[in-house]
Amino acid sequence: MELEIPDTDVDGWTVVAASGEIDVATAPALRDRLTDLVEAGSTRLVVDLEDVDFIDSTGLGVLVGGVRRARAEDGDLRLVCTNTRILKVFEATGLHEVFTIGSTVDDAVASEAQ
Repeated sequence: MELEIPDTDVDGWTVVAASGEIDVATAPALRDRLTDLVEAGSTRLVVDLEDVDFIDSTGLGVLVGGVRRARAEDGDLRLVCTNTRILKVFEATGLHEVFTIGSTVDDAVASEAQ
């Protein structure tokens, strides 16, 4: 998995783009990045999952932990995902009700919080 932090935010939201697989081996890197961002004051986060091929329960746990941290600081963590296999995981676990999931970064940012 690779993480990218763009130089510019989108309407005050920091975008973290992940690619590859988010699993037990790679999820700690995502967790560390999200934690560092929130601790540095970036509490409005968008995790772009468009280039993610696979996510396991460890990866889901990292995203849940990230949204809890962000919301505890009056922020939010939103997702970008159009991959039907990944979306089915969110639906099967009920996490589609926890996260705002957009089809693009602009869509996620513009969405009303759930």
